[in-house]
Amino acid sequence: MDDKPIDKAVILRELEELHRLDHDYANGRILGSMCTEAHPFAKEVYCKFLDTNLGDPGLFKGTKLIEEKVIQSIGEMLSLDKSYGNIVTGGTEANLMAIRAARNHARKYKGIVDGEIIIPDSAHFSFKKAADMLNLKIVEAKLDDNYKIDVESVREAISDKTVAIVAIAGTTELGLIDPIEEISKIAHENNIYFHVDAAFGGFSIPFLKRIGYDLPVFDFSLEGVCSITVDPHKMGLAPIPAGGIIFRCEEYLDVMAVDSPYLTVKTQSTIVGTRLGASSAATYAIMKYFGKEGYSKIAKELMDNTAFFAGGLKEIGYEIVCEPELNIVAFNHPDMDAHDLAQKLEELNWKVSVAKCPVAIRVVLMNHIKRNHLEELLEDLKEIF
Repeated sequence: MDDKPIDKAVILRELEELHRLDHDYANGRILGSMCTEAHPFAKEVYCKFLDTNLGDPGLFKGTKLIEEKVIQSIGEMLSLDKSYGNIVTGGTEANLMAIRAARNHARKYKGIVDGEIIIPDSAHFSFKKAADMLNLKIVEAKLDDNYKIDVESVREAISDKTVAIVAIAGTTELGLIDPIEEISKIAHENNIYFHVDAAFGGFSIPFLKRIGYDLPVFDFSLEGVCSITVDPHKMGLAPIPAGGIIFRCEEYLDVMAVDSPYLTVKTQSTIVGTRLGASSAATYAIMKYFGKEGYSKIAKELMDNTAFFAGGLKEIGYEIVCEPELNIVAFNHPDMDAHDLAQKLEELNWKVSVAKCPVAIRVVLMNHIKRNHLEELLEDLKEIF
C-alpha cells in the first residue's frame, strides 16, 4: 500500500493497462469457457446490491426474500414444487454443499463414518476437492462406449460405506447427459443420496426440451434425485459469481447447520459466512427478464451454432468425438495430436481447451461466440488441415 493517497485517474489508468492483459469474450476467441459475458441488465442490478450480505439475512430481509424467490424459480424449472437451497459462488461450492449434506445425512441416519462417493470419470474436479475437504473416498464409476457413466459400474461400486452417487447433466468436457433416470432408480432402491451436477446443462436442458429437443430426464421428477447444481452464471447469463444448489428437502440443509449466535439468524448451512446478495438479485432479475421464452430462444440459437460448427468440421475432414447433446463440440484432426492442434490454434489467437477423456479439442458454444466467429475458425482449421 502506498503511503499517500493516489489520484483516481492514475489508479484507473493502471487498472486499464492491466485489464488489457485479460481476454475479452466479445471478440469470440474464447472457445473453451463455460462462462460468458453477463447480460447488461443483470450487471446493472448486480451493482445495486453490492453492499448486501446474505450471511446476516436479518439485516437484509429484502435481499434474502429475493434469494428465496430465485431458488423457488430455479426449483420449479427443475420440476420441484417447494425448493430449498442457496445462490453460491459457483458449481464447485454447490457441489461441495451437496456432498457435505450427503455425508452428514449418512453420518446422522446411517452411522457411516468413513464414507465413499461414487462419481463418473467425467465428473468435474470439484468433487475431488469435496472428497479431500470432507475426508471421503472417491470410487470412480466407469464410462460406457458413449462416454457416459456406466450404470452397471455404479451398481457394482455401491458398498455399505456409500454416502452419495453423482451423475452429470452436461459433462464439462463433452456436454453429455448421463443416464440419470436409471441411476436415480438405483439410488432410491438402495436409499443412497443422489446428486446431479447440472452446472452447465441446468439452464439449457429444460428449455431445449420445452421446444422439442429429445433429451433425457435429469431433474426432481425422478424420485431418487436429492439435489441439483445449476449455475446461473453459465447459460443463465448472470454475472460471476452465481452458482446454485437446490435441495429436495430442508433436512439436507439442517444436517449441515452450525450455530451462528451473534448473527440475526442463529444457524447457517452455507460453506461461506459472508455472502454477497448481488448474485441472487441479478439472477432473479435476468430470469424474470428472459422468462422461459427468452431462454428457449437463446438455447436454440446456441444449438443451431453447435450443429453448424459440427457439420463444418466434418466437411473439412475433422473427426467429431460424439454427436453433441448440448452446445459443446469435441473434435480431433485425423493425423495430428490434439495438443499440437491446440498449439497451432493458440498461435492464431484462438483460446481452446483440450479434453482429457477422450483427448480432444473442446469448443463450448457460449453466447459470445457468433456465427461469423465460427466461420473464421473453420477457415483457420481448413488451412491447418
